Amino acid sequence: MTTVLIVDGANVVGARPDGWWKDRAGAARRLHEQLLVADVPQDQVVLVLEGGAKGGVRPGRDAHVRTVHAPKDGDSTILAEARAAAERGHRVTVVTADRALDARVAGVGATTVSPTWLLDLL
Repeated sequence: MTTVLIVDGANVVGARPDGWWKDRAGAARRLHEQLLVADVPQDQVVLVLEGGAKGGVRPGRDAHVRTVHAPKDGDSTILAEARAAAERGHRVTVVTADRALDARVAGVGATTVSPTWLLDLL
């Protein structure tokens, strides 16, 4: 079974008070670069970016990381990605601290882990 890790980019970047708000695109680029070399247990990684962060990473696939630009809000895109992966029979984990999003993705069969879990792997 394929395992998929869906990363709420805004939520993960926002978990570190490192000045990300001054350069959202740069923070997204750094997260993307870290995901490319991170030793995560999942087979595939989907990085969802929204707003100004989209300027840091082009949409598309780089190795095992696929970047998706949210057309509106990130949560709806994360939910759609989780639903699509679950419908393909994949085991889905979403990285977020957003409790409302946690409940929404649980409804499509995904589990969640905290941004701290991911940051500890990076």
